[in-house]
Amino acid sequence: MKNRMMRMPEKGRLVEVEEEMPQIKDHQVLVKMEYCGICGSDMHFFQNGAIGTRKAPPDFILGHESAGTVVELGKAVKKLQIGDRVALEPGIPCGTCEFCRKGMYNLCPEVRFMAAAMPPTDGALRQYMAYPEDWCFKLPENVSTLEGCMMEPLAVGMYAAKRGEVELGKTVCIIGVGTIGFMTMLAVKAMGAGKIIVSDALPNRLEMAGKMGADVTINAKEEDVEARILEETAGCGCDVVFEAAGSPYTLAATWKYVKRGGVIVNVGNAGGEVPYMFGELARKEADIRHVWRYRHIYPAAIEAVSRGVIPLKDIAPRIFPFAKSQEAFEFAFAKRNEVLKTVIRIFE
Repeated sequence: MKNRMMRMPEKGRLVEVEEEMPQIKDHQVLVKMEYCGICGSDMHFFQNGAIGTRKAPPDFILGHESAGTVVELGKAVKKLQIGDRVALEPGIPCGTCEFCRKGMYNLCPEVRFMAAAMPPTDGALRQYMAYPEDWCFKLPENVSTLEGCMMEPLAVGMYAAKRGEVELGKTVCIIGVGTIGFMTMLAVKAMGAGKIIVSDALPNRLEMAGKMGADVTINAKEEDVEARILEETAGCGCDVVFEAAGSPYTLAATWKYVKRGGVIVNVGNAGGEVPYMFGELARKEADIRHVWRYRHIYPAAIEAVSRGVIPLKDIAPRIFPFAKSQEAFEFAFAKRNEVLKTVIRIFE
């Protein structure tokens, strides 16, 4: 039996190829992949061949939002069984560096993250993967494998909410409700945020956010975002502001929206230089905190979905078959104004 995968020989083009099946090591399992989501970083590689200065290696395999079923066990595997459905956490840290020893494995300089250019690491857009047992998280019966592939962006949103120290009653603002902003919104709602304000330039995103938890939606093309936020917070600003658009412009404006003594969380990680009014921020004594992926989140994310606290089922992504991966990426780019999430079904 051969393993089929989608490689990217050049930007904007995916080619289905056939290669040898992976051989699992003692602490690995063989996963029959079922779903792979298309992330913003995948789209950057597909459209531009790079993210900033980090170029995609030759014949790159994209995808890091994935889930599937265990079909083979390594000799030393103890926690998983054949037939278990699992979500794959895409970053495998070294386990021995300063950051790994402190439990901050998302900051490991040697982490091998699926579909990342540095160090070059192929992604999940393939039929079978050999993967370490410790980074495969079993899904309960009431959590679908489709939901399992969305645990990765949910983990980002939940980690962002944790970094912002969201708690019962706090007023929260989320700038940008693409997938990551949307997952952040679901997370802060689950954590008891008192008032959730979201801003975006796309009406379909605002409509969906309103249906699934936002108390106030602001169309950034039609309204003065600062004026509306201050109006909704009695002139005080928000306890926590999340920048999830990934834009230097929106990140530079976050100081305007935050309350005195509040927190700004940089989730979108805007590229390039960002001019910032640090003097104004200092007068508010507000913090800026950053999010780099996540750590120790997958079990909590799976539990939240299993208990119905976070309704991933309601997202209803657009799904394409594996053979139409090229079409899926083109659709995800062309229809980004209409569809929140695009997913590739690798196996039926």
